[in-house]
Parts: sequence; structure tokens; C-alpha cells
Amino acid sequence: MRIAPPDTASLTELPEPERQQALERFHRLRPHLEYNAPLAPIARDAKVTLRTAQRWVRRYRERGLAGLARVDRNDRGRRRSVHDELRELAEGLALQRPPLGPTAIHRELCRIAQERGHRPPRLSTVYNVVRSLPDALKTLALDGDKRYREAYDLIHRREASGPTEIWQADHTQLDLWARRENGEIARPWLTVIIDDHSRVVAGFLFMFESPSAAQTALALRQAIWRKSEPHWIICGIPETLYTDNGSDFTSTHLEQVAADLKTRLIFSTPGHPRGRGKIERFFGTVNQMFLCSLPGYLDRGAVRGEPTLTLSDLDQRFREFLREYHVRPHGETKVPPIERWCGRGFLPRMPESLEQLDLLLLTVARTRVVQQDGIRFQGMRYIDPVLAAYVGETVLLRYDPRDLAEVRLFHGGKFLCRAICPELAGQTVALRDIRNARNQRRRELRQTLKERRATVDTLLNLRGGEASSSASDKAAAETGVPHGTPLKRYLND
Repeated sequence: MRIAPPDTASLTELPEPERQQALERFHRLRPHLEYNAPLAPIARDAKVTLRTAQRWVRRYRERGLAGLARVDRNDRGRRRSVHDELRELAEGLALQRPPLGPTAIHRELCRIAQERGHRPPRLSTVYNVVRSLPDALKTLALDGDKRYREAYDLIHRREASGPTEIWQADHTQLDLWARRENGEIARPWLTVIIDDHSRVVAGFLFMFESPSAAQTALALRQAIWRKSEPHWIICGIPETLYTDNGSDFTSTHLEQVAADLKTRLIFSTPGHPRGRGKIERFFGTVNQMFLCSLPGYLDRGAVRGEPTLTLSDLDQRFREFLREYHVRPHGETKVPPIERWCGRGFLPRMPESLEQLDLLLLTVARTRVVQQDGIRFQGMRYIDPVLAAYVGETVLLRYDPRDLAEVRLFHGGKFLCRAICPELAGQTVALRDIRNARNQRRRELRQTLKERRATVDTLLNLRGGEASSSASDKAAAETGVPHGTPLKRYLND
């Protein structure tokens, strides 16, 4: 049996139970150490042998109080009833994939022990050897690298120092059944953009379709621009956008958007989503505090209530939920998200205009030619008085898939107007406005035509004057009379 050397640990390195044991032994030895009391009665009272008491005294004088602590064996935790070679073989068999059971390992060890001349181990010993393997080692061997990293890798948690420094974006399919416009039920997706520092929600989007670059752009548009609700003051362009490796996040469109906004895109390692715990935690909050009270909530395969909510209903209720969420102290920061957002009093970096942001983010539809009755798109007609000046011109149309009541039109890379669909918008463009725009357009064209004709007439008159001057010069040369010299005439001529 090998004992650890006496100077392997100091008092500061000992755990609290061993410190208490060392102090208790010192109290028993104190009469002998300080007053030279006989050691034999002290040993009897401590129920140890005199030799053990003498060893305590010697170790105390050599190392102090730490010398009275228990000295562990170097082979503590190892099965001494089994040969080291057999123990290592048992551990190796237990760490194979698929692993062998203790009984199969025991049979194999008995065969090897007989061949090598070792004493065969008992089945209980094999059980203990397998059970004493570290959990981290078993996880790495049996479950693979991914499971080991999830459970045992040391993670560096980066905390943003201020608002808009880091935003996180992600999608989740909700445990909820909702109704489409045609009455069918489906599980919607929720896209969320959250501020890493304050935990406020900067933008969100409910959609039935699977996540796409267009939906991500719409959520980012809402996150960046100012909100209509006075209590939802979150806005600004983030310095960094942290996402996973979904095709919508790694799309060329979003890369172009980030480059134009001067936002750094960071993607988590494929298969190892480190650092996205904040937004995952928010999704858990949504499930526990928002979805569970809604009709159509899906819980362990069972549906609570009749699914009646539409996307617009979800949008409205989620805004009310965010109003409460932003003022409630966060479980980790212990500060309400909105208070943490406003805590440092900063001015967010904003785009020049909403039109510029729309040109960058919104879905690009096919170009359309302006007809005499407006623009046709997806079977609907869009009209605006401004279009009177662009009949026959090709324009670029951008729109919000959630609201087809209006579309944004661009011409030559510049914002033109917002055209509405009267049937969807619930409003019409007055005939008077159309007539005025029509007349104004005609006046502009007539004025342009008048100016062009005046230019032509001036040019033609100028050329006619030059031709007359040339003819006069030629006649003067033939008669010898200079051009412009009056001819003298006499009375009798």
C-alpha cells in the first residue's frame, strides 16, 4: 500500500470536512502538546492505538494542523481486488459502442484471467468498475462529441456592454394551432429579434410559411424602425447580428442588407449553437407565459380548446404580452428589460428614412408597367394619383406579405409612392384627385411640348437668318457694292 507523501497538501487546499477532522484531533492532542500530558490515556480516549497517536504528534510538529488531516491512498477509488490489466480491459469493454453489459464483460475477464494466470474477478467487482467510470468519459465514448460538448464543454458567455451592440435572431414553430384565412388550421412560426444586453424584443413576425430570407428581412425592418406604440421605444441599427446557420440567415440578400447597414453578421458553429441561450430562454418564456393560455395550445399531443386565432390576433396579443414582459424584472439580470435598455441614455443609429430601409429589406416583386388604371399585382389593382405621370413606365414594386393593402413603388432607384388596393385598404382614391393628377400631367406635357416647339422655331429662324445673310454677301460681291452700303441715286436718273 502506497501512502501519499506528507507534504502533498496544505491547510488551504483541504476541504472543510478534513479541516474539521484535523482540528478535532488537535483538541485531543492539545494536553500532550502544550502540557506534556501522557499520550497513552489520550490514545485510549480517542480509541486509537498509541502508535497512531504518536504518528499524529509527529505529523503535527512537521506540518502543523494540515498534518492531522486524513491522508488518502494513491489508489483510492480503484478496485484492489482486480489486477490493473483486467480493470483496464473491463473499462475498455464498457466504453465500446455499443457497450457490453457487465455480465458479458465478466465472462471475457474470466477468460483473459485464466490465460494470464490472474485471479478471476467477481461479478460485483466488474459492476463496481463499470459504475465508477467518470460520466464525462462515458458520454464521450458512448454518445459522441456533440453530446459531450453540450454537457461538459466549458462555455464562454459573452455579455453585450450596451444596447444594439449584439442582436440575436431566431425562429421557432409554436406549440399552437391557428387558423389561416381560408379556415384551415396550421402551426405558425415565430421570428424574434432580441437585444443581447437588455433582453428587450426589437422585432417579431408571425407566419405560417417556413422561415425565409424575406421573413427575416421583415422582422429586421420592424426591429430597426421606430414603433407606433409609445411604450415600445426599441429601434436602431445593430452593430452585430448573431444567428444560426439557417438558409434564411446565410442568404445573399441578408448579407447585402448587413453590408449596407454596416452590421456585422456572426453565425454560430454548425451543430453547436453556443451563445444562443438568451433567445432560447425567451422562447421558453413565450411558451410558458403566453401560449399556454391561448385556445389551440398544443400540450403533449393534446390540444386545449378550439383553434380560433388568426395571425392578426396573435400579433395583437403578442404586443400586449411584450408590454408586460418589458417592464417585468428579468430572471437573470434582475432588471426590467426596458429599464436596462434606457439605462445608459444612448442615441441609436438609424437609417435615413423608412423608404430607404424598405428599398433594402422588403421583398422584391417582379417589375410592373404602369397601366392606365394603375398597377396589377397578384390579381389586385393598385392606384395612386402620382402614377398619372408614369403611365407606360416600368416601376419596381415592393410589399409586406402581411399587408397587401398597399405596395411601395420605386422608379429609377428612388421611392415613388405608396399605391393602395381599394378593395383591401378600405379606402378609395377620389375621382377628383385622379382628375387633378391627370390634368396636371397634361399641363406638364403641354408645357414641355410648347418649350420644345419654341426651341425648334428659334433654331429654324436662326438658320433662316443665316441663309439670307449669305445671299446678300454674294450679291454685294458681284456688283462691287459692299453689303450694307446705301446706293446713291440722282434726280435725273
